[in-house]
Amino acid sequence: MAGLVRFWSFLVRVGSMLVLAPPSFARLSEEVTVLGGQSVVVVMVVAVFVGSNLAIQGYRAFENIGGDQLVSVFVGLAGVREMAPITAGAMVAAKAGAGITSAFAAMREKNQLDALEVMAVDPVGYLVVPKFYAFLLVMPMMVLVSNLFCLASGFFVARHQLGVDPLVFLEGLRSFIQVRDLWIGVLKGLVFGVLICLVSAYYGFHAARGPLGIGNATNATVIVLCVVCILANCLVTALFYG
Repeated sequence: MAGLVRFWSFLVRVGSMLVLAPPSFARLSEEVTVLGGQSVVVVMVVAVFVGSNLAIQGYRAFENIGGDQLVSVFVGLAGVREMAPITAGAMVAAKAGAGITSAFAAMREKNQLDALEVMAVDPVGYLVVPKFYAFLLVMPMMVLVSNLFCLASGFFVARHQLGVDPLVFLEGLRSFIQVRDLWIGVLKGLVFGVLICLVSAYYGFHAARGPLGIGNATNATVIVLCVVCILANCLVTALFYG
């Protein structure tokens, strides 16, 4: 219960600083560059394997009832609606989220957060708020990147390994993937970005002191983010597709 109260208190503090201390354009650009650079490669790599696996599994599942026509539908719907967004969220959480927690926890260990307060600089406004806005900008782009590489790898595997007619594959995507699906994926990215920033910053700011405390906080961040991102993905899916 005490942890829940601390978390809600932290949320209120962040919410107030979002209005009172918006970041400068230069600071925001720096955070966007760092966050995007940290995450984009791992998102692309994992999305390639996700799309390839969806193509293979979809073809094998439907090969007796017209696999050529249905594999693109499986890749498109499963990829764009579910796997691409959650892949982007999970990879950014594991890479950037864990990094934020460990960095803030190390600053807490070295009393740097206290030093900011002594200098009349709110550490939440100075450290968390720029990252929050950066996540709002970067996460939708990560979802779109994940979509692109998931579909491209699925197309490549279907064409060159499974022998699916490329025109049939593309027609299946055109017929079943709607712009609405892409916008819902962007919305999921925004939700993931908010969750990743808040959870990782909270655990960093409230980590126990010492190397063990930093490690425990980072580990807890990854576990909690995996759970809440999957839960958020399910809730958004149920809201729009249920």
